[in-house]
Amino acid sequence: MKLFEVYSLYDINLTHAKGCYVYDACGQEYLDLYCGHGVISVGHTHPYYVNKLTEQLNRIGFYSNAVINGCQRDFAIKLGEITGYKDYALFLSNSGAEANENAIKLASFSNKRKKVLSFNGAFHGRTAAAVMATDNPTIVAPANQSSHFTKISLNDITSLKRELRTEEYCAVIMEGIQGVNGVRFPSAEFAKEVQDSCAETGTVFIMDEIQSGCGRTGRYFAHQHWNIRPDIITMAKGIGNGFPLAATAISPMFTPVIGQLGTTFGGNHLACVAGSAVIDIMLREHLMDNAKTTGEYLLEELGKLPYISEVRGKGLMIGIDFTLPASKVRNALITKEHVLTGISGQNTLRLLPPLCLSMEDADLFIHKLAHCLSKIH
Repeated sequence: MKLFEVYSLYDINLTHAKGCYVYDACGQEYLDLYCGHGVISVGHTHPYYVNKLTEQLNRIGFYSNAVINGCQRDFAIKLGEITGYKDYALFLSNSGAEANENAIKLASFSNKRKKVLSFNGAFHGRTAAAVMATDNPTIVAPANQSSHFTKISLNDITSLKRELRTEEYCAVIMEGIQGVNGVRFPSAEFAKEVQDSCAETGTVFIMDEIQSGCGRTGRYFAHQHWNIRPDIITMAKGIGNGFPLAATAISPMFTPVIGQLGTTFGGNHLACVAGSAVIDIMLREHLMDNAKTTGEYLLEELGKLPYISEVRGKGLMIGIDFTLPASKVRNALITKEHVLTGISGQNTLRLLPPLCLSMEDADLFIHKLAHCLSKIH
């Protein structure tokens, strides 16, 4: 059997990693500023993380949600503490798309409505409802197409109010920061209006923090910069540091119904231990503070380089707009400077490094990018 070739791959076979660095089969070292779509939060192969998973694997690695799992309860308590959402309930799954599916389903169950409002440029996943809330028609199969999903422009208060006044929408789903769209922000005014309009019309406010959460912006959730409190919050990526783990945090306004949501692998013992280990490391090593400080330094220094038209971001979630094709910059960074980054659209380079990125590594990237730009043009 061969692999189903749906990915465009760089000719790099990574075999091991440590901290902010990964290494290929030839021993070449790469500075990792992308972390496989922002998944590695506390650094590759962190000793504490590895030890905790190893210890758990030697006890019990998996059982389904047919029995009590103390690892789930431990993780839920820690997550409530670090997020400030101790009064919310937690449903665990495996991927961000599943977390969003469960959020949309729960909203529709609660108010019996069918429609979902999302935003231009959004990315919420590739499963049935999540892909319809995503602004990319090329990944929507005919079987997924539905008239129940509407998209409006981010920060368009007039359109938001017009749609929600119909009281046909079960939910509004919005990212804390749009990552795939090049690190785009809702304004504080708009975020507050989404919250207020949802409350006024009986619409559930879902905040997708899958990429922008887990301390990446210097706060645990990006939406905490806007001083709002959504009804449902979805998480994945960094919360497991590479182990498949996703979470849907649910307001006390919802009453659980036995059998309404379910999963086989979600919240298994290893996943929850991974999640707990990530929180322990984040607190002990003050990684949210580091993300804020190092991110602010990068935002300031990157803006001084040539061929850069704009730098956007919060903490270690950064978009860099170039006056030349970003793919050209990214290719040169990978092949010549041995730095891994992401890309958004035609002209935006996207940085999602581990939260432990040091000032020295930030300086190294700035130096490598400057050298790359001097050669590229």
